[in-house]
Amino acid sequence: MKLSRIAIGSCLAFAAVTVAHADKAAWTQPQQPFRIYGNTYYVGTRGLTAILIASSDGLVLIDGTLPQNAPMVEANIKALGFQLHDVKRILNSHAHSDHAGGIAAIAHDSGAQVMASEVGAKELRLGGHYPDDPQYGDAPTYPPVSSVGVVADNGVVRLGDVTVTAHYTPGHTPGSTTWTWQSCEGKRCLDMVYADSISALTAGNFRYSDAAHPERVSNYRRGLAVIAGLPCEILMVPHPDQIDFLERVARRKPGTPDPLVDPAACRAYAQLGTRSLDERLAKERVGQ
Repeated sequence: MKLSRIAIGSCLAFAAVTVAHADKAAWTQPQQPFRIYGNTYYVGTRGLTAILIASSDGLVLIDGTLPQNAPMVEANIKALGFQLHDVKRILNSHAHSDHAGGIAAIAHDSGAQVMASEVGAKELRLGGHYPDDPQYGDAPTYPPVSSVGVVADNGVVRLGDVTVTAHYTPGHTPGSTTWTWQSCEGKRCLDMVYADSISALTAGNFRYSDAAHPERVSNYRRGLAVIAGLPCEILMVPHPDQIDFLERVARRKPGTPDPLVDPAACRAYAQLGTRSLDERLAKERVGQ
């Protein structure tokens, strides 16, 4: 789902404009890596996010984008002055090819430990071949990740002086996970949120409202409530165009408020997810 930003007062809201990502060419388009804030960096492509967090004992990478993008992500890490073998942990938002496809290669090249939610770990080990995925049959498979550690809901991944917390937010996929941490510049520390995708996209005969799986809708809504309630000052998401992330980065100017900082962004993002789910359920009620 592609989203566009609408300014409302001093906060951001997001409106769905189309069901599918319109610019898939950007998924493989190079993007110069850059510092987001403090020890947090962007190392993905123009259309797919990968986040790097530097700790006192190595690096944490969140998402690997597409399989063919692995060399690009690795090059971006090196361009920032880091060594690939300094990547010690690789985390995943959700186990679709456009976010998890490059993880196996990057883990092999770096020696990093891959970690995900309980269901996300299963999905990664299967290379995305997971029948309970709402997009099963349409979502491409990718090189499986043979060894994946499990992070519990509200569990933490610690590396040096960095602590990253997992928040289970199932819906877009059963294993979807939102990750949070703090990044500091001097004495100013900000709450960083990498919120997973929240669009209710389906393939084949998948129905969120299937009577045999009533937990699908309740878990989805619970996950959206989690995102809405997070301390959230800089929001990042798997598809940067969903929140005009790179466009806002381009508007940064010294001495002016940072366009990326918005404590209302997670609430607005969760509201959009609620709308997407409600629209999907309405279609299911009329048999679409």
